[in-house]
Amino acid sequence: MWDPQAYLNYGELRARPFRELVARIGAARPRRVVDAGCGPGTLTTELTRRWPEATVEAFDNSPDMVAAARENGVNAELRDVTEWTPQPDTDVVVSNAVLQWVPGHEQVLRRWVTELPPGAWLAMQVPGNMDAPSHRAVREVAVSERWAERLRSVRLRGTDAVHQPLDYADLVADLGCAVDAWETTYVQRLTGDDAVLEWVTGTALRPIAAALDADEFDAFRRDLAPLLDDAYPPRPDGTTWFPFRRIFVVARTPA
Repeated sequence: MWDPQAYLNYGELRARPFRELVARIGAARPRRVVDAGCGPGTLTTELTRRWPEATVEAFDNSPDMVAAARENGVNAELRDVTEWTPQPDTDVVVSNAVLQWVPGHEQVLRRWVTELPPGAWLAMQVPGNMDAPSHRAVREVAVSERWAERLRSVRLRGTDAVHQPLDYADLVADLGCAVDAWETTYVQRLTGDDAVLEWVTGTALRPIAAALDADEFDAFRRDLAPLLDDAYPPRPDGTTWFPFRRIFVVARTPA
């Protein structure tokens, strides 16, 4: 399950890649703008402000996130990105930190490009930190003697969960798109105790939280905490540096 409140911790840091992605979209007056994987809807509202005349469509595959989005005034639907098909008037699709959860998502991207109308914009952002110490520590604890059997059926994201920027650029360019692809490593300054643990609780630990009950998940977090503290030692002032690499692609379908 997604925990909307855990996800919203460090909300401004999580929002920055979304805003920098959307800023590269050149659509002036799109008819329909889609937030594919809208989460709690807090960023969907920014799409509405950017394009007030557009129909804004939003969906997520988490019932909890859809409920949170609706509480935030977004008319979100429960839907999976692998099953979604763009309407004929879809001029902008935004997929922010979603496709890393979808095995073989390059097929989804190919299908979207071929189904979108001429001149439509497709913008995606995925985390590129699957080999970072934070994710290696999660996998290490998950396969430890204490947790291996309990989490045997959980699929954790490995280094193959996403591709390199050049791979995505080739994919959409081969379909005739104009493309802008880049990567950024944000050196984020987190605050509070167990800061990196709190960060990954809102995202990377999602499959583990879904597989365990509340007491078990707390125990897993306690096992993970010292590994993260070793990898990301707090500064004397109590803050913690957390480098986070992200991959961006903005493509425009052939006119």
